[in-house]
This record gives sequence, C-alpha cells and structure tokens, in this order.
Amino acid sequence: MRPTLQRIELATLLVGDGKHRHVTAESLYELADDSGISVSLATVYNTLRAFCRAGLLQQVTVDGSKSHFDTNTRDHPHFFWEDDEILIDAPCDQLEILRLPTAPRGSRIVSVGVVVRLRRE
Repeated sequence: MRPTLQRIELATLLVGDGKHRHVTAESLYELADDSGISVSLATVYNTLRAFCRAGLLQQVTVDGSKSHFDTNTRDHPHFFWEDDEILIDAPCDQLEILRLPTAPRGSRIVSVGVVVRLRRE
C-alpha cells in the first residue's frame, strides 16, 4: 500500500496513541476535520477499506446500513449499543462457543463474528 499523506494522517488518528478504537467512516471523517486534516469522505471510505485489505483493520458490520472499523484485528466479540450506534469490545473470556455448524462442502470457516446488541432499560 502506498503511504500517501492522507493515509498516514488517517492512520495516525486511528492508532497514533496506541489505543484500540472503533470508528465509522463518518466518525473518522469528523475527527479528521476537527484535527484540521483535509480529506473527503470518499477518501476516508477508500482508506478504511484499503487498511482492511492490508489486515490493518477489521470491518464489523452490525447491520446492512453501516460498517464499523476496529483497530483490534484479533477475533473478539463486540457489544453494539443500538440507541447510540456505538460499538465496543465485549469480554472475550466470557464468550463460549461450544460448536459451529459444518461449513458447506468446498469451504472452510475462517472466522466467527459475534455482535451482541444492547438497549438501555
């Protein structure tokens, strides 16, 4: 992947402080704008997808309308707060998957995504 100035700036916003985070293209675009970085929303989308293809981000689709991007690329479960549309990590040590369905002939399971949807009472 070619290290363009915009990719470097977006990568710095994503992982520059060493902390994992979950973003949408829109939230990263707003963060870039607030940080004085000039970038189009289309460039943010393209950069996030390129980072996913390179294995630098994990795309988490909660529903068909919006994707979230996670800087933690290890397999792990998530909580999704429906009221706020916020994705956060869920504790790995509390998830138990006892059995998976058999993959169709000619395929193999490469990962399992778990998103637990939450609403405030």
